[in-house]
Amino acid sequence: MTSETIKVVIAGARGRMGIEAVKLAEETGHFELVAALDHAHEGKKLSDVIHTTSDAPIYTNIDVCLSETAPDVLIDLTTPEIGKLHTKKALEHGVRPVVGTTGFSEADLKELQQLTEEKGIGCIIAPNFAVGAVLMMKFAKMAANYFPDVEIIELHHDKKLDAPSGTGLKTAEMIAEVRESKKQGHPEEKELIEGARGADYDGIRLHSVRLPGMIAHQEVLFGMDGQTLTIRHDSYNRASFMSGVKLSVEQVMHIDQLVYGLENIID
Repeated sequence: MTSETIKVVIAGARGRMGIEAVKLAEETGHFELVAALDHAHEGKKLSDVIHTTSDAPIYTNIDVCLSETAPDVLIDLTTPEIGKLHTKKALEHGVRPVVGTTGFSEADLKELQQLTEEKGIGCIIAPNFAVGAVLMMKFAKMAANYFPDVEIIELHHDKKLDAPSGTGLKTAEMIAEVRESKKQGHPEEKELIEGARGADYDGIRLHSVRLPGMIAHQEVLFGMDGQTLTIRHDSYNRASFMSGVKLSVEQVMHIDQLVYGLENIID
């Protein structure tokens, strides 16, 4: 933990995750919320549009916002396309991004890595800010050394835009690092309905569930003769993500490169 004040801007402060991030900033003594980025309400105070005591000004233009408020960190909790734009803009302004949106391609990450190197500042992109979810991914990678047959089921609310989720895809990527490529199931299996077996990532089957009433859940199923292993994580509210946001804001101040995934900053 640091005792130095960290000035933060939150993009997406009116969203469900954003509201929790505003509460986090209010409750963390060494965080100072200096502004919010929004697509509307230019010139208003944050307390005018959400239930908060913060009088941080709202900006609709990221360049003006970052120039006038000079934050240390931009917390972005928007959408994939807006998140990509904000991350690049923040780095160009010398502001450290902490990004909770998903959908970054390998090309996007390579470009951002180059920007962090040019600017000499850190950037953290986290497909999932829940510490338990990060541990679930790390445990799954460990298990894949011994259980090569694995399927991933990720379950989210029905308003989620991307499928598979960033967490599901990141889990598959981590497993693939230690698992030899192989086709699972019967070699002559046939889908009677296209997509019945889910997405295929290096032979790992990935299934996405979207239902109202859910927040963010994932289970990784491993199988071999005579036994199965299930590793599951559940987030029941969005406050569960804030411990990871807090950790990321604190850690991004001490790194000078791109970090993709909280598993890289959690021992």
